[in-house]
Amino acid sequence: MSMRILMTCYELPPVGGGGGQFAARLARELALHENDVDLVTMGFAGLPSRERYGRLSIQRVISFRRDLRTCRVPEAASYLVGAMPVISILCRRYKYNIMHSHFILPDGLLGLWIQLTAGLPFIITAHGTDVPYHNPHQVRWLHYCLRPLWRSLALKASLVICPSQYLNSRVLNINRNVKTTVIPNGFNPSRFDPAGSKAKRILVVTRMVEFKGVQYLLQALNGLQIDYEVVLVGDGPYSNELKKRADALDVPVRFTGWIDNNSNELKHLYETSNIFVFPSETENCPLVLLEAMAAGLAIITTRDTGCAELVGKAALLVAPRDPHAIRSALIELIGHPELIKALGTAARSRLERIYSWRAISDRYIEVYEQHARNV
Repeated sequence: MSMRILMTCYELPPVGGGGGQFAARLARELALHENDVDLVTMGFAGLPSRERYGRLSIQRVISFRRDLRTCRVPEAASYLVGAMPVISILCRRYKYNIMHSHFILPDGLLGLWIQLTAGLPFIITAHGTDVPYHNPHQVRWLHYCLRPLWRSLALKASLVICPSQYLNSRVLNINRNVKTTVIPNGFNPSRFDPAGSKAKRILVVTRMVEFKGVQYLLQALNGLQIDYEVVLVGDGPYSNELKKRADALDVPVRFTGWIDNNSNELKHLYETSNIFVFPSETENCPLVLLEAMAAGLAIITTRDTGCAELVGKAALLVAPRDPHAIRSALIELIGHPELIKALGTAARSRLERIYSWRAISDRYIEVYEQHARNV
């Protein structure tokens, strides 16, 4: 059946990271399936306050956010304050079947508020940073202070959707009574062409923060004699430290800074590289791995994380925080070009089979139908 869906996500491209990109694409897919979707998000300087794409309406509310990549607590609070009256007006104007909040915090607060004031059932998609202890290097103190509120939000939601079994287990470890299910993130394979010629290039695309593990790749490269260039895409508070470490290496390392996810420059880097390294210590269902799989890259990433669950057997897995394992994996790939090609082909095939947007959006529609109210 056709539904009217109220969706919130405090980050939406070009603001934020993978969680916001997922929310934006899911909203468009749902609208293409003849559902009406009203998506409320955080405003940012220079971005339009309203946009419409067919049956999808996006409304950006006033906030104090000043940085595209990082959102501080007062900025998130300003988003909540700005979103509440907008959502209240929308609920008086339209009869919604369900509300979908992306991120347990801060957006789960909007879901709980509208459930209490308008009786609208709400579900939440968790994305990783909103789950306590998923990221030990960021917002630990905030999760500690807000843990009682987090528990209440997760329990009050009709369902908490996790993009990986890894994150699902983290949620249930905090409270076994939370109702959860797993639906992975989706991706459009046609965004990248894996068939082009590949350069001898090791590519990393990530936020430059400590837990992403780029420092372990740089340690792995120390003293390694290879005819490869290394390109690091992204920015963040750890960038300067990584640049200092890279300066001491014999291998050429190029820092591009942040590149727009939809740019031809990033597309070209993916399609013409042949090795992708993502040594993150803790992940849910990272978009950059889906991009690397679509581009047919041979991937090195970490076991015992959501990364391993995402790539399956179509990658080389290493222990987190282990530069020696990364070094061994690089030597194995560089010494066996046929393995690079085989892993790239396997990664692309796995993406097409499991993570297509049509399959993922159909699963979300099934969840909506199970929990929606009749209007």
